[in-house]
Amino acid sequence: MPEELLVIHCSPTLAGLKTASLFACTFADDREMRSCVRCWNRRLTGKGLRILPLCFENGRALIYVYRPARLSRDLRHGTACRLLRERGYPAGGTSERCIIRLMKRMREQDEFPHEIGLFLGYPPEDVRGFIENGARGCKCVGCWKVYGDAETARETFAKYKKCTDVYRARYAEGRSVERLTVAG
Repeated sequence: MPEELLVIHCSPTLAGLKTASLFACTFADDREMRSCVRCWNRRLTGKGLRILPLCFENGRALIYVYRPARLSRDLRHGTACRLLRERGYPAGGTSERCIIRLMKRMREQDEFPHEIGLFLGYPPEDVRGFIENGARGCKCVGCWKVYGDAETARETFAKYKKCTDVYRARYAEGRSVERLTVAG
């Protein structure tokens, strides 16, 4: 997995602004994917990041890059807990158990599990809004569809974009992913 993909798709997570990021990456086979993920975890776990393949099919993996401490906090939010419980997640379960349940739901369902927004740090009210309304009735669209506080979401989208622009520029200047990653 090229470093550049982490910078392009995960800069706000690397910077500690966002709980998690998700992107697709191609690999020759399962063995190459697992080796790459292990290597990245060795390099970034000390900075407070974890990298997991949520699924792997036909040479493509869905790579989840997250900050475990932030994810645990996010999943304790009242609305998040209710949404997860309604979808069969363990009540009071750890974030690790919730990720395992998410992976299982991804394998079992034809449709992408929309609660994944909770695992990416999206506001729970927006995740609930999307689950209940689909793409209808949102107030604005950026990194996600917004059903709650549109102004705060727009500010967040702008912050994420600026972060990604800065990180891409620093990476192009030769800064490594490890140096770009904020400990936390």
